Amino acid sequence: MDFKHAIVTGASSQIGRFLLPHIQAAGFEITAISRQEPINKAWLQIDITKNILPVKSKILFHIAPLPLLPQLLANSNIKRVITFSSTSRFSKTSSSDVKEQQIAAQLTEAETQVIELCEQQQIAWTIFRPTLIYGCGIDKNVSFIAEFIRRFGFFPVIGKGIGLRQPVHADDLAIACLQAYNSSITINKTYNLSGGQTLTYRDMVEEIFYSLGKKPRIISIPLFVFKILIHSITWLPKFSHLSTAMVTRINQNLCFDHTAAYNDFGYQPRTFNP
Repeated sequence: MDFKHAIVTGASSQIGRFLLPHIQAAGFEITAISRQEPINKAWLQIDITKNILPVKSKILFHIAPLPLLPQLLANSNIKRVITFSSTSRFSKTSSSDVKEQQIAAQLTEAETQVIELCEQQQIAWTIFRPTLIYGCGIDKNVSFIAEFIRRFGFFPVIGKGIGLRQPVHADDLAIACLQAYNSSITINKTYNLSGGQTLTYRDMVEEIFYSLGKKPRIISIPLFVFKILIHSITWLPKFSHLSTAMVTRINQNLCFDHTAAYNDFGYQPRTFNP
């Protein structure tokens, strides 16, 4: 296969769903890989934890979890890889939740392994670190807030909810993949990719209320009450990911500059539009 064939791992993810039509429109032949049942002949249902890519190609858009990438590259003839880490590798390093600390450590280690392996095998790499991703209803941030509002009619925050956020649409990240592929200046670089608008956590929640056609009902509650609330709803599948550490960050600023991405490949994310 020539250089215009691409493998996309994690094709059923938020970013993958937007990426596929973009790179198809750009003239790529695609082999899409995910754990979900395939939707067409070019989409394969494969467990990539087996560390083998099913076809030979020179370009890989790896949207699946980053820790799976090093072994995939070690057993391939990939020459160009564009992949995703997360700004969580910074924001969760000092988390009070051990699981979140482990996530940050895994991301940091995976980035290091990918870079070292790519240098050894002369693979051109680009690593993106997005902020809070939303866009097609399967995220655990914006979609979680929307689901909570639909179910309960209000949304709780600790304190005033003044922590700053930069939600980034999955489609903007998909577009960034193609922009990076088309720009040689992005080779062997990492980029933080935040959204096009900075707003407080409370303002973000209000926008979600409005998008649902509802008047905002945001209730400020003490931390101990929030802990009780979390404990009472985490048995529900859509809320099972909640932790105390997540809610205590509501008043923390989680902002990252994407100027380098704008300067290098024209990254221009949209404002928040849930």
